[in-house]
Amino acid sequence: TLFRSDPTSPRLIADMAHQTGIHATPELKEFFAKARNGSVRLIKVVIEDEQLILGAYKELSGAWDRDYDSFVLPLLDETQPCYILYRLDTQNAQGFEWLFISWSPDNSPVRLKMLYAATRATVKKEFGGGHIKDELFGTLKEDISLGGYKKHVSSCSAPAPLTAAERELQEIKISEVKTEISVESKHQTLQGLAFPLRPEAEKAILLLKQKKLNYVQLKLDLEKETTELVHTNPTEIAELPQRIPEDSARYHLFLYKHSHEGDYLESVVFIYSMPGYKCSIKERMLYSSCKNRLLDSVEQDLQLEIAKKIEIESGAELTAEFLYDEVHPKQHAFKQAFAKPKGPAGKRGQKRLIKGPGENGEDI
Repeated sequence: TLFRSDPTSPRLIADMAHQTGIHATPELKEFFAKARNGSVRLIKVVIEDEQLILGAYKELSGAWDRDYDSFVLPLLDETQPCYILYRLDTQNAQGFEWLFISWSPDNSPVRLKMLYAATRATVKKEFGGGHIKDELFGTLKEDISLGGYKKHVSSCSAPAPLTAAERELQEIKISEVKTEISVESKHQTLQGLAFPLRPEAEKAILLLKQKKLNYVQLKLDLEKETTELVHTNPTEIAELPQRIPEDSARYHLFLYKHSHEGDYLESVVFIYSMPGYKCSIKERMLYSSCKNRLLDSVEQDLQLEIAKKIEIESGAELTAEFLYDEVHPKQHAFKQAFAKPKGPAGKRGQKRLIKGPGENGEDI
């Protein structure tokens, strides 16, 4: 089933500099809820009239890998980006697991690539990040094919550490956008942008690693092309929402102190806050493209282990319950299911997954 759309319409391109936020339509949200019960194999999402809409979908036919190329590849347009959610056959405590695909072909307009890159986190949030097992980015169909996905999985699970050259190659392949922009008259590949950490920012991160600090906030200096330290004010969980600016993007590192299954844990959480339409397209684009390089620097150069990476739009999302669910999604979800008073949790969960499609009259 295919729905026609024109995400390169003149109105959308002309208005892109004045975005007022892009979110899923009620119809797409309703379809997401239906799809999560397991009856749908593939969902294609596109941007039309500044909204996320359903572009196409495919119902179950065979095993996930047997359906993959015949379902996914025909839906990839050579000139228009899109998002594809592909249902795998594995499950976690929240239900079936999904692969999130970002398609950004080389021949698509530069502004359209930027728009899709800046909206990617919104799509994941609208669908439900806990259902997404893996992410895949591609500019060529071979990147997105079943063979390309298997190579991606293999490279991510390889036990041997990558060399600097191999890391560079991997970053180029899985980058969010592959197009050239101009920053202070210097042409760079967007995925290659790296704003180096200032010495005071590095020092603050090392102090957090030693647990002498529990919070570090960073920002990009767009003129100097560096990553600057904003502040390191001591922060409790209840104060964390107040640390998120309402009108500008930021990177945050938070030492999350909590108990899990009887153990006391101190986990470092990386938070990328982007308040949507209140930021310019350029700012959204630069923060999105500099994030991976910053994480490389923090995790590999400074050797700081990050337990969870989170993307948010508003500080109001950062509740104690939200943080716990993000850091421990499977265990927490299972614990909630087990707490229900009637019957064994495992059997009840399986019945729901099988029963859902049947109630809608759809074949699995």
